[in-house]
Amino acid sequence: MAVAVRGGRGGGSALRNFFSYRIFVSAIFTLLFLVTLSVLFSSHHDSTIGNAYFHRSLVSLSSDPLKTRLDLIHKQANDHVALVNAYAAYARKLKLEIAKQLKMFEDLAQNFSDLQSKQNYRSNLFDTDGPLDDDSLKQFEKEVKDKVKFARLLIADSKESYDNQLKIQKLKDTIFAVNELFVKAKKNGAFASSIAAKSTPKSLHCLAMRLMEERISHPEKYRDEDPEPEYEDPTLYHYAIFSDNVIAVSVVVNSVIKNAEEPWKHVFHVVTDRMNLAAMKVWFKMRPIQQAHIEIKSVEDFTFLTSSYVPVLKQLESAKLQNFYFQNSAENATKDVNNMKFKNPKYLSMLNHLRFYLPEMYPTLHRILFLDDDVVVQKDLTALWTIDLDGKVNGAVETCFGSFHRYSQYLNFSHPLVREKFNPKACAWAFGMNIFDLDAWRREKCTEQYHYWQNLNEDRTLWKLGTLPAGLMTFFSKTKSLDKSWHVLGLGFNPSVSMDEIHKAAVIHYNGDMKPWLDIALNQYKELWTKYIDSEMEFVQMCNFGV
Repeated sequence: MAVAVRGGRGGGSALRNFFSYRIFVSAIFTLLFLVTLSVLFSSHHDSTIGNAYFHRSLVSLSSDPLKTRLDLIHKQANDHVALVNAYAAYARKLKLEIAKQLKMFEDLAQNFSDLQSKQNYRSNLFDTDGPLDDDSLKQFEKEVKDKVKFARLLIADSKESYDNQLKIQKLKDTIFAVNELFVKAKKNGAFASSIAAKSTPKSLHCLAMRLMEERISHPEKYRDEDPEPEYEDPTLYHYAIFSDNVIAVSVVVNSVIKNAEEPWKHVFHVVTDRMNLAAMKVWFKMRPIQQAHIEIKSVEDFTFLTSSYVPVLKQLESAKLQNFYFQNSAENATKDVNNMKFKNPKYLSMLNHLRFYLPEMYPTLHRILFLDDDVVVQKDLTALWTIDLDGKVNGAVETCFGSFHRYSQYLNFSHPLVREKFNPKACAWAFGMNIFDLDAWRREKCTEQYHYWQNLNEDRTLWKLGTLPAGLMTFFSKTKSLDKSWHVLGLGFNPSVSMDEIHKAAVIHYNGDMKPWLDIALNQYKELWTKYIDSEMEFVQMCNFGV
């Protein structure tokens, strides 16, 4: 038993010796770690101060509490020196445009170093082996804390320049705010553009008034003449132009004639409204088209166009439709740009829908070329009358590319009838320059097809509005695609149309709101239109058309 007890005591002594050794080794490594930190923190200062501080650090572990307090102050100062230097180095690396801020960081780091080098602090705090001076320590602590406070404020104020997450968030906030402003500006711009597009320019109004004044002043000069036989001659080249814009019609006619090889074979059928009929007739009396033939009529001259026959005229008598177009349109327009566009009453203008009655308006003709009033003709068009349409009714240039301008963009394919009858991927084509085979039209009964779809769309469930969707439905599978050089579009909204493409085109089309006779027209394309204005006409000069 005694042996066992002695052995147990010997084992306990060995265990205690082992743990004492472990504690000693840990203490040595701790001291080495503190020495290393002390050397690192003192790298910015005088070597004498560093050695003295190291000596005190060892002594202060078991002595004056003021020295422990000094150690903490010194460590805090050095930590902020390192932080300030890090921000300064990062600023230099990124080459930020903050030279003043960078100088402040560098000065602040130097101030920390200079503070510890002051003579009274060195003699009373750092270079003494005796007790520390309490007053000097308090003053040193106050100065360090002031500089630390300033360093924190400076870093907090400039943190955004260095914190990528903050910069990213600020950028996102800026993008969002700019996008909100852009959307608002876009709506306001669209609204203003729509008003400008629908308004009658002062110069146009002036021209119409001058022409009317001329008619009233000299009635004997402007009596109606008997129709010319050429108006019904199917062997000639016939054009249909429907417009209430005198100057626009004159540009279309002038551009055709100036580029025609045989102008005497060209016949123009111009139809306008009752209000502008007299002005249109006076213009072409005063400025007759040499050799060519021009017939001018109003919509009312075609007596078969009544509300009992024409769906659009019948729909215009609807109180519901009148409310949709003419009540609160300005208020609704500012809320929805698309709504503003579709509320434009021009989409139900009879001048827009006359194109669906060409065979009845001109019963003796076999073919007719339909031209919008916002086109310019740049080449002889007579080859269009000899194109083989393969039995189709309509010859037109297709406008689709990729997924754009397909039937799905114009028609409501959620409607079962539309989904059943049409292909959403079918390629759309353009109204504005269309060669129509009137014999094929009559054979296919296209006008009756148009009436069928227009009647079904009284509540605007098949398509929103306009004549193109109605045309796409009426002439579906009855349209022959023409070469794109015959008809180039986009000059009224797209500033990127290639000039090479324009110069090669037979017809250029200012479709869109920026018509060439408006102040909002795209300047790079305007001269292509203005060169066909009869600028020598006295009323054009008097009305300041700016050409």
